[in-house]
Amino acid sequence: MARDSQDIKYDLDAGTCVLGLEYGSTRIKAVLIDSANEPVAIGTFDWQNSFDGTYWTYPEKELLGGMQAAYASLKADVKARYGMTLRRIGAMGISAMMHGYLPFDAEGTLLVPFRTWRNTTAAQAARELSDLLRFHVPERWSVSHFYQAVLDGEAHVPHVSFLTTLAGYAHWRLTGKRVLSVGDASGMFPIDSLTRDYDAAMLDSLDRALAQRGVRQSFGDLLPEVLTAGSEAGRLSDAGAHLLDVGGDLEAGCPLCPPEGDAGTGMMATNSVARRTGNVSAGTSVFSMVVLEHPLRDATLSQIDLVATPVGDPVAMIHCNNCTSDINDWVEFLMDYSQTMGTPVDRDDVYTTLFNAALGADRDAGGLVSLPFVSGETVMGVRTGHPLFMRKRNARFTIANFMRMNVMAAFGALAVGHEALKAEDVRIDRLYAHGGMFKTPGVAQTILAAALDVPVTVMATAGEGGAWGQALAASYMLNGGEGESLADFLSRRVFSNMESVTIGPDADDVAGYRTFLKDFTKGNEVEKAAERHFA
Repeated sequence: MARDSQDIKYDLDAGTCVLGLEYGSTRIKAVLIDSANEPVAIGTFDWQNSFDGTYWTYPEKELLGGMQAAYASLKADVKARYGMTLRRIGAMGISAMMHGYLPFDAEGTLLVPFRTWRNTTAAQAARELSDLLRFHVPERWSVSHFYQAVLDGEAHVPHVSFLTTLAGYAHWRLTGKRVLSVGDASGMFPIDSLTRDYDAAMLDSLDRALAQRGVRQSFGDLLPEVLTAGSEAGRLSDAGAHLLDVGGDLEAGCPLCPPEGDAGTGMMATNSVARRTGNVSAGTSVFSMVVLEHPLRDATLSQIDLVATPVGDPVAMIHCNNCTSDINDWVEFLMDYSQTMGTPVDRDDVYTTLFNAALGADRDAGGLVSLPFVSGETVMGVRTGHPLFMRKRNARFTIANFMRMNVMAAFGALAVGHEALKAEDVRIDRLYAHGGMFKTPGVAQTILAAALDVPVTVMATAGEGGAWGQALAASYMLNGGEGESLADFLSRRVFSNMESVTIGPDADDVAGYRTFLKDFTKGNEVEKAAERHFA
């Protein structure tokens, strides 16, 4: 039950509210929660990655400026709702997109522009590292970016003193601490699930390979310290408080939880940190996280990334670079058409109307096929990406089928990846979904249930996403009882009365999706041909 405003004002005045801030791929979001772990204020800042000719990146000034803007928006929301200036918080946490490459020299200067998870420029490094370590190392991982820079002889390599993720960078600037949650760290380098730290034997193997290429640094010395959920990861410094709140009202000194990746925050936001639970996060990219009950027989499978929960338990991650970007482009196209016809429409109404239309479509999308690969898609063996829309000559080309096709295609690569999980006998008892894809009730949820052939649950807080998940991590650090596990804290204190809707797979929907997936897989050969013939 939501608390009244007076209770919330009391928490604000007492400084017991907790802040979670997450860098998403298109939006930086700040969520403030009260002592009942419920969101009470929200702030946002929209941003976009860009392709600079070689790499997908974000403007350097927005790496911190976007955080400031999201916090300012949150502060304004507190003022508007409660008539109070936000001055004190009990704890906070920073999270962000996993992976990528942020190398710094000894003076803390960023040596090259931020290279994001979206880049598919480290294929050679990923192959060599996977062979060397006998472990699937994706090209998104920080170690792949670094090793590729070594292979390419980039001039900045000898000057690298420290590597981190985007979350780790923001945390460092707020606290002075170079640390990461084990979940985010698992997207930099493989984690040993017994030690909850970087795999020592693999680090030794990598150092020998680097030495053969003239690199004197020990890779482990470049990495942030690894911490698990519940640990204190530093405190907001005076400089950090002024950096975050340019208005100068925020008091320094609150503790921060370990900076986390968006995969880990998604797990916490959906109560899926226990074994045989999983979640799907769908936005610009889509990925699933399934907590394993037993090791995989084959740790080299290219479709599966082996990462960790915020407490260090092993997780099978299916990460796909493309999800909603192509849908967004089509929506903009249709809005442009409406504008041209003299009947402008509201963007949110367009999304809602089109998504709902998908439920009335043919179950197999009527012979329409989309390969929505704005960027490369490793799961499908696609290096660069060319968004394609195809239709059979006898296709039923309706707006309903077109939209169902787009939603089905957004989950296509994920469905292909999950076939590898089934082959490894990975069992999923509960699958939760969150992210912007699920804002229109029942649509993407129904299609995802068909795509993966499992029941899918969406909670009332699905739209709050990772920022809320990281706020829960900070709350766990601040309020967790002695010996209380993260899973117990979430189940007992956060989700025990959470509203949710579960949709199971409909047999006809599953059959329709299987038909679509066959065409999707065949169409991938056209995608690869486009890649060969179009630069």
